[in-house]
Amino acid sequence: MANLDNLTSRQREIYLFIRDKIQGRGYGPTVREIGTEFNIKSPNGVMCHLKALQKKGLIHREPNMSRAIQLLDDPTSAPSQGVRLLGRIAAGAPIEAIEQQDEELSFADWEGSEDKFALKVTGESMIDAHIQDGDYVVIHKQSQARDGQIVAIRDDEGEATLKTFFREKSRVRLEPANKTMKPIYRDKVDILGVLVGVVRKY
Repeated sequence: MANLDNLTSRQREIYLFIRDKIQGRGYGPTVREIGTEFNIKSPNGVMCHLKALQKKGLIHREPNMSRAIQLLDDPTSAPSQGVRLLGRIAAGAPIEAIEQQDEELSFADWEGSEDKFALKVTGESMIDAHIQDGDYVVIHKQSQARDGQIVAIRDDEGEATLKTFFREKSRVRLEPANKTMKPIYRDKVDILGVLVGVVRKY
């Protein structure tokens, strides 16, 4: 297990800031956000700290993806009860969502799993939001959403999908995060919950 005691005080502060952002909104901060938070004027200065955290086994960064910082280890988190894996959800054409698996995903980054569940993504309609085919999305159970939130929904035909939610005058627009795909329009949808995290296995 990685040890935060091996970090400088600034590295520890940046690591905890990254962890808080990932846990609070489901994705990590940009280099610019880190620079602004810690008054580091040069992007290279931020990168030096990120490279140190990566070398010490605390984070992983996806190349060419500004927000793709993932926690590899979190020694400050208490053991998690896990999040129940209910099944699969489409990130392409909608598919029937069926509660067909009795598995549990165990995380250190999410606690209090009573109000959360996980779904496995199929399709590529959310790739510009860094959500890929095969990822697991963690959904906070709620029946309402604000415009611009990524939601898991079930429509009036019983089909489920993961899209960005927008309410228009007489219908709902479900926007993919893929420039090659068109939005889906529905008169009515049943919101299952709002995205709070993405987990990827390599």
